[in-house]
Amino acid sequence: MSAAQTQKEASEAGWSCLEALGLSQKELVLAEALQMEYDALSRLKQDKSGTDPAGPPPPGQTRYKTPNPSVERPRPTPGQPGPAAGEGGLLRGLSGSDPSLNQPGGSQSALSVLARAPPPQGGHGKESLYILDGPNLSKFRHSSGSGLRDSPGSGSGFLIKGFPALPDDVPPALPPRNPILPPLENPFLPPRGSMLARDVNLFTPDVDPPKVPPAELNYDNINDSLTRLNDSRPVLPRGRRANGDQSGKPVARSKTLPPQVPPRTYVPVPKTSKNQRRVSADPVSLGSRMNGFGYELFQVSEERDEEVAAFCHMLDVLRSAYPHSDQSMNAGFVWSPSVGHEELHQALGVSVKVTVISEHFREPLTFTCDGSSTVDLLIYQTLCYAQDDLDHVDVDGYLLKVCGHDEFLSNSQTLASLEFVQQCLKFEWDVRLFLTKKSSINTELSRTVRTSPSPSSPSSPSSPSSSSSPSSPSSPSFLHLHHSSSTFMCFSNSRFPPSNQSLWFVELPLHVERLVQSVKALCSSLAAVETPDVTAALSQLPACPCRLQPKVLKDASLLAVRENREKVVEKLTASILDLVELYCRTFNANFHPTPQSLSCTAPVQEAGLVTNVLSFNVHAAHRIPITWAASYEGFFLSCSLTHGGAELCAPQHTSKQPVSKYLFHLVVWDQRVCFPVQINQLPRESQLTVTLYASCLPPPGGAEEKGKQRRSIEALGWVTMPLFNFRHVLTCGRRLLGLWPSTPGRSGNARTSSPNFSQPDSVILQVDFPTSFFEVRFSTPSPAEFCPQYNFCRLDTISQIQLQDVLHKKAFFWLTVEDRHLLWEKKAFCQAESWACLGHLDALGLLHASFPDQELRRTAVQWMDSISDPELLDILPQLVQALKYECYLDSSLVRFLLRRAIGDVRIAHYLFWLLKDNLQDSQFSARYQHLLAALLCCVGRGLRDELDRQCWLVSILTKVAHKVRDGAPSSRQCVLREGLEEMNQFFSVNSSCRLPLNPALLVTGINIQSCSFFNSNAVPLKLSFQNLDPLGDNINVIFKSGDDLRQDMLTLQMIRIMNKIWIQEGLDMRMVIFRCFSTGRGRGMVEMIPHADTLRKIQVEHGVTGSFKDRPLADWLQKHNPTDEQYDKAVENFIYSCAGCCVATYVLGICDRHNDNIMLKTSGHMFHIDFGKFLGHAQMFGNIKRDRAPFVFTSDMAYVINGGDKPSSRFHDFVDLCCEAYNLIRKHTHLFLNLLGLMLSCGIPELSDLEDLKYVYDALRPHESEADATMYFTRLIESSLGSVATKLNFFIHNLAQMKFASSEDRPTLSFAPRIHTAKSDGLIRNLYICRHIRPASKGYAFVVKVEREAQQEVQLVQRSFEEFHELHSKLRLMFPSSKLPSFPSRFVIGRSRGEAMADRRKDELNGYVWHLIHAASEVAQCDLVYTFFHPLPRDDTTGTSSKISWSPASGKELGEVKLSISYKNDKLFIMVMHIRGLQPLQDGTDPDPYVKLYLLPDPQKTSKRKTKAARRTCNPTYNEMLVYERIPRGDLEQRVIHLRVLGDGAFWENTLLGETFIPMRRLVPGQHWVDWHQLSPSGGALS
Repeated sequence: MSAAQTQKEASEAGWSCLEALGLSQKELVLAEALQMEYDALSRLKQDKSGTDPAGPPPPGQTRYKTPNPSVERPRPTPGQPGPAAGEGGLLRGLSGSDPSLNQPGGSQSALSVLARAPPPQGGHGKESLYILDGPNLSKFRHSSGSGLRDSPGSGSGFLIKGFPALPDDVPPALPPRNPILPPLENPFLPPRGSMLARDVNLFTPDVDPPKVPPAELNYDNINDSLTRLNDSRPVLPRGRRANGDQSGKPVARSKTLPPQVPPRTYVPVPKTSKNQRRVSADPVSLGSRMNGFGYELFQVSEERDEEVAAFCHMLDVLRSAYPHSDQSMNAGFVWSPSVGHEELHQALGVSVKVTVISEHFREPLTFTCDGSSTVDLLIYQTLCYAQDDLDHVDVDGYLLKVCGHDEFLSNSQTLASLEFVQQCLKFEWDVRLFLTKKSSINTELSRTVRTSPSPSSPSSPSSPSSSSSPSSPSSPSFLHLHHSSSTFMCFSNSRFPPSNQSLWFVELPLHVERLVQSVKALCSSLAAVETPDVTAALSQLPACPCRLQPKVLKDASLLAVRENREKVVEKLTASILDLVELYCRTFNANFHPTPQSLSCTAPVQEAGLVTNVLSFNVHAAHRIPITWAASYEGFFLSCSLTHGGAELCAPQHTSKQPVSKYLFHLVVWDQRVCFPVQINQLPRESQLTVTLYASCLPPPGGAEEKGKQRRSIEALGWVTMPLFNFRHVLTCGRRLLGLWPSTPGRSGNARTSSPNFSQPDSVILQVDFPTSFFEVRFSTPSPAEFCPQYNFCRLDTISQIQLQDVLHKKAFFWLTVEDRHLLWEKKAFCQAESWACLGHLDALGLLHASFPDQELRRTAVQWMDSISDPELLDILPQLVQALKYECYLDSSLVRFLLRRAIGDVRIAHYLFWLLKDNLQDSQFSARYQHLLAALLCCVGRGLRDELDRQCWLVSILTKVAHKVRDGAPSSRQCVLREGLEEMNQFFSVNSSCRLPLNPALLVTGINIQSCSFFNSNAVPLKLSFQNLDPLGDNINVIFKSGDDLRQDMLTLQMIRIMNKIWIQEGLDMRMVIFRCFSTGRGRGMVEMIPHADTLRKIQVEHGVTGSFKDRPLADWLQKHNPTDEQYDKAVENFIYSCAGCCVATYVLGICDRHNDNIMLKTSGHMFHIDFGKFLGHAQMFGNIKRDRAPFVFTSDMAYVINGGDKPSSRFHDFVDLCCEAYNLIRKHTHLFLNLLGLMLSCGIPELSDLEDLKYVYDALRPHESEADATMYFTRLIESSLGSVATKLNFFIHNLAQMKFASSEDRPTLSFAPRIHTAKSDGLIRNLYICRHIRPASKGYAFVVKVEREAQQEVQLVQRSFEEFHELHSKLRLMFPSSKLPSFPSRFVIGRSRGEAMADRRKDELNGYVWHLIHAASEVAQCDLVYTFFHPLPRDDTTGTSSKISWSPASGKELGEVKLSISYKNDKLFIMVMHIRGLQPLQDGTDPDPYVKLYLLPDPQKTSKRKTKAARRTCNPTYNEMLVYERIPRGDLEQRVIHLRVLGDGAFWENTLLGETFIPMRRLVPGQHWVDWHQLSPSGGALS
């Protein structure tokens, strides 16, 4: 068996053995790549110094890694073959010294980094790698050749017992290729360099690099180091070494994938000497070779991508600035989040009851603390009870942990500043804490010595890339071209006799055909690009079957001369080598043509001194799909020069050209494009955007139809590239640019500045930029050079006022075109004006795509630098999206996010999942892969292992969710339980795992019996995890697969920020904020809120038509809050939370609102779920818009607020809350536009362009006054309350959900909070309705005397006729009518609420209950009957008063009116807000009141103003503005408002309900006077 076969079998065995174990290779490989990039730079530095402080290891000595014993994987079975003695274990990890990344053999792509080891027998089931799963991974697997399959990741820190660990000095990896035969010498190849002997299969190994002590590397200042790297570092041409050494070293390879390159395989052989190692499978002679197509013209590339290398250097400097020994930045556990200073007032001065549990004392200790008490004070008080001697007790050595959560309180924080404490206060939960020693806390998430950065740490020279690595062209292609060219040159006509010279012309096309086919095969492996040089070289050949066009040699006799044939081959060889060099430069390949001469660093020319206009040549578009040739014609390019999305000049267009067939299908323009912009006028962040257009061919038809039909022009692809690279050097030379397919209607999306090489069939555009002997570099001038400063006072007064108004605008959204012109014109005066730094949230607007300037973005990040961790988490999704708008890989925003992630586990956790989610964006996947790798490289092995387990957990749940959704509805529960068995296997391997939803949720198992699913289209899973903390309850979450939760995440983020704004303004809307997090496209987790039901479930307790009734919500709250105090508190919570939901859902345009995605807690808090439609994208029912009301506010909600079916003063409070909350959000319009604007490129379908932002702008109406906004929102409340469509939508949803009703669901009574049985309450011996009573509410209640066996006391319960009817209706669902007694009719003629009817029904109900209790035992003793007659708290009251009473205060017989009065600019504004406590009319009905105003003195009665009439209410709400103009300020104090409240009667007979006189002398101009004014009878005194 050959060495190659042996290595291949070992490789395949290694893959299969690791397929069950953990982390995604791609992700881990990316993280390791970043450290290795810097290691490569370190080696360059060490090579120049020529020192090796550490020295090489002794001969034969092998280094091994220390295994990580923290978590163990299952042992192999006894029967499985074991490793050789002394081989150690296989360590899977991510550190820079991880040997698993130093593998020989196999395809050295981004996935080929795991060690090959024998497979364990009977290990865990096959599972893919997790951190980088998804479409990109599977696409790469198919393109990476043999040996790549779904396999386990490395980096979990797990030790597979029984498998060997790889030593550090294994042969370094090289780009794969097939063994080649020694090529023949080509005497016709033109000399391209040195004649010295060179064997590319020999190179200097990197297994023992010189070790540079940390003292030799100066990392004092990050920015200084980066400046030295970017500005002072010499720029070498690709592949050229500064020291002249031409032996390359393999380093990390970039992401870009050259399409259609066949995979090849290297097989390493043992080391031949200390400094040389042969990596080819076959021996290669060391003699001089000048073969034009041999591999000696190529060598492994040392440097791949200068920008990535600089980024890696920055990363290493950044990590060095935060050593693992710094405990403040490396706690190793999760801190409990805090709230901002503006939110502290909610809990300050409030007593907090705290229970502390600890192992140091037996019983829990309970303290009552003030909200301003610090955590360390609480610890000290606790230790006073547990310790006798406090002199030797260090409070700082203890921490308090939240019971049930794996998060700890910071000792310096106050209790009021903790988010956990505030949540407990809001929902009246117990504050339970656990006291523990800091030394006993598990700090597995901390960075350690092993995972901390070390500049001299040994690492693999094979640094993996972000997704894939291009390989060198296959050797058969070169050999075929070599033999074809040799045969062609040797094909002389002298071999034919003079009489048969014609045979030479006959056979010549065959040789030409072979040569052209060889060139085509080689070009096909080089991205199917045919350069003009290749075309020109082939044009010197005669026509052949595979190439008849374009230009060919007409006179074939010229090739009869050998010199001419040699010239053709010489030109063809040179063009092929130039193509190879272009290919290597474009795709950052891991090989490059051998450098033949050294080149010095090019001189630098300032861009500001170059007056040439920007121009370039567009040659052709390669790899045109054959389908385009049949569907389009007239291909042309539109070239735009942009900066921040704005065009710098008019676009330039090429001519229209058809598809041509050369070696491949391509469109050739060969046209020069010139922009009327000089290079010295280009901004640094200028970008060139090229879009390919074509005219659609008409469908087949007659000539007349073709002539009449209009030819539409369609965009086929685009590409954007920066004109200045990351070193600020102007682009020059030939470039290949892969086009991204055009997507119509996506104007809001960001466009990547990277070409599209991730798709193997992307069209490639060839562009030739001018070249020169110097680099054109952009240098930012100092401020004094381009903008002098002038004193602001030198401006005239009008200009100062105008400029001040512009400067005080909070966001650029409010800047008009005139404002921008004014700022630019007066910029010199603005520089002198001292501007305050923008706030954290205001600075977000400067990170939008409209502001690409790096200095501006750096300033914005600098302003955000002091933001607290909880505030950063609030805007983290937007910052991750803002990374798309950065011009280069390295930026201030990237460093800011990485720095904060290093110091806080929670930030690192959420940043990981946000970056991972964005990997699905094909345009920006390369950038996010580098950033994700950087994050994993920074956070240490412990957190990487934890993130790996989370990815593994999510992958298992995703498979289970798919199985449950695809299964039959009747078998889904069984499928769920069978699928969750794999979770048990997961937790048998992993002792615990944190949930992606919250890093503080640490689970150790899953309770399969408590898991279920929801009957919706996506069939979400309801999961119950076992809490690792025995003091906590099980953790219940919802896992969704099939729904895009990013929109839910964004909506809940906006609601959370709204809630914080309200709290900061002193308005607690009692909002329920729950967590929702996307773990990938189409999957994610949602927090479950306990003690909550959907409105549908509450309403259907009153029947399928319950959505049309008013009492269901009130009855449900009464059922769960039986006492007056509890119910009043629940109603208060309902009023506040309902108001908050109305405002939030309206502002965000949340649609598809039905009663299954609105929930109500037993505490009265209402909240919304499932935000699949927002920003006004309503759910459609055919052509009908289902969401007809502005927001959901129905009569049953108003019934709870009013305490009945009539409006009360509580409704005034509700309206005022809504309007106040709405106006507070309006003040922060710019914030929400900034937040949503940064998410335009996230890929959410309903947030894709500026029209979606305009919806929020229109909803907030920022340019209106507060009074106008109050009136506007009041009308919205009235419109929503009067909408019948909402209730009809609820009813239709009830009908639709009936198909999901389970036959196992037992009916329950709407007014009974729990179920009671005969066994628990005792058998009922007798039932008798003794009397009826008349509560304040409608109808009568019947008092039932209940006698039970073995109980002496008789129980009295009160039940209404409707409740008896509900009992009978539910019994009919359980039993046939033949087993039930007949029920009295509900319908009567006349008054159904009279006393006579009550007496009659009492007798009928007595007969019903007697037959019911004497029916069959299954009926008489069923749980429903015993629940019905079980006493409720309301049964203890025998009075006739109801708990709901909203009567006005005593002494206010005629009521009060609430007015808001203000005076400004000679105008008097009077807003009539509410009236409360009006008296009913004489016939007992409620009036139709309206308000009429007069401004006295008014002898002519010309000042009359009036409101509209409210219908049938004694507590109307108006919120209408009445305005009096031209009221001089001097006359204001003499005026009196005469207000009259009239009842609108029939036939113009209006009734005076009350009046008041309000003198204006109490009004202060410029202020709002809001007060209640007492109404009095006609002729009453002044108010």
